[in-house]
Amino acid sequence: MRINIKATNFELTAAIKSHVEEKFGALDKYFDNIQGVDVELGLITKGQQKGEIYFCEANVSVPKKLIRFRKEYEDMMKAINDVKKGIQNEIQKYKEMLRS
Repeated sequence: MRINIKATNFELTAAIKSHVEEKFGALDKYFDNIQGVDVELGLITKGQQKGEIYFCEANVSVPKKLIRFRKEYEDMMKAINDVKKGIQNEIQKYKEMLRS
């Protein structure tokens, strides 16, 4: 499984990159036919009055479907963790759909 990471409007540090690889690399446990994961991390720059808002968006390619999930938080690590949980739930729903 390949993991592509893209940073928008901020510097991607080694700690954030390794955290993303650790979290999304573990998705193989839930579904063995994941073709690829595209993760976009960014800082929202317009219209923010309460400080910096970060977002994490993940697109997971599985056979015949693209699973997407996005979260926005003031903390980048919290956004990454919640997106991983959301993708995990969507993968489980996809597996149930395949079984029926």
